[in-house]
Amino acid sequence: MAKIKLKFGENEIEVDSRDFYVDNQSLGEVIENLAKLLEENQTKPIYENPANTFPKESNYDSLNSLEDVELFEPEFNEPKPIAAKEIKDKLKILEKNTFFNIPRTVTETVQQLREYGWVASPLDVSKTLVNMASNKEISKNSSENRTHYYIQEAILA
Repeated sequence: MAKIKLKFGENEIEVDSRDFYVDNQSLGEVIENLAKLLEENQTKPIYENPANTFPKESNYDSLNSLEDVELFEPEFNEPKPIAAKEIKDKLKILEKNTFFNIPRTVTETVQQLREYGWVASPLDVSKTLVNMASNKEISKNSSENRTHYYIQEAILA
């Protein structure tokens, strides 16, 4: 799985390749198409390449041509350890990407962080989730000796 994150000023697009295959040969084309999509939606991306295109030759490394690009392929890379103070920010990313729309355990959350390329201690993740729940940033439900965390409005009675 690969993730491509493009930022153009305030605008940001993240592409997750779970549904399609991206390699160095097709990456330039994917990025170019995303840039066109941003441009069509009233954004003004700034290109360093004066022709506003990306070379399509197979030896061109598209990733090195971008600023602020993050790429993680779990099958090829080791996840990056994150400090306890960074966990809340990473959990907010999961929340933004609808991970907590259904109740999740600490174990599921740790596994999802790993899918995103981050390794965190389950104890630190648990502490952070408990703090977020006590501050009403996320909801918490305990049943059958298991605690689940979720976004309140995502749960329908």
